[in-house]
Amino acid sequence: MPTARSLLFYIGLAPLTVLFSLIGILILPLPRPWRYQVIIRWSMLTIAWLGIACGLRWRVTGKENIPARPGVILSKHQSAWETIALQLIFPRQSQVLKKELLRVPFFGWGLASLNPIAIDRKAGTRALRTVLEKGADRLRDGWWVLLFPEGTRIPAGQKGRYTQTGAALALAAGTVVVPVAHNAGVFWARNALTKYPGTIDVVVGPPIATEGRSAKAVTQEAEAWIEETCARLPMTHA
Repeated sequence: MPTARSLLFYIGLAPLTVLFSLIGILILPLPRPWRYQVIIRWSMLTIAWLGIACGLRWRVTGKENIPARPGVILSKHQSAWETIALQLIFPRQSQVLKKELLRVPFFGWGLASLNPIAIDRKAGTRALRTVLEKGADRLRDGWWVLLFPEGTRIPAGQKGRYTQTGAALALAAGTVVVPVAHNAGVFWARNALTKYPGTIDVVVGPPIATEGRSAKAVTQEAEAWIEETCARLPMTHA
């Protein structure tokens, strides 16, 4: 049944994605905040449809930890789910992502309207400079910046290498880092067709101050909190 319900989810997702991709192209001349408010409806509908089709729901703990002033979100990365759902948890945000995603037909076209920071991950220091420059601009304009410090999706229960890019941006911009832990990979694994029913737990941690600290120290604190919190979340689906 989970596989059949997952197929139903994708059957419904396809026309929804095509529709919003075409809308995204049409509204590209509009200001970024306006485009964001339109395209984020795709995320809302996708998450709602996921609950209906696959029985996959979610709950958030610690939302009161989100400060009023924009900061840098450092999130665990296990699936495609959090790239969508975090848009519904935090205020408007600009996600750091690999530029190849913008070339994906339909999906990438709509993604471009969400004001992302697209980078070439093979560019090394040039990619870092792009994140620092564009990220600082986004933060000044009132946008949050979302990064996945492990760089790629890591199976639930495992840990990747955390980069210091997000912490470096927060230091340069004089803002905080907000860590996020979750167990989405238990229900929606990387490159897996089947989505299992259940409830994804998302935990938003207390803001981490950056003033007078090094990017390494801030990253280590965020990593410790994220991994310790993830270890306490359910690691099996029903």
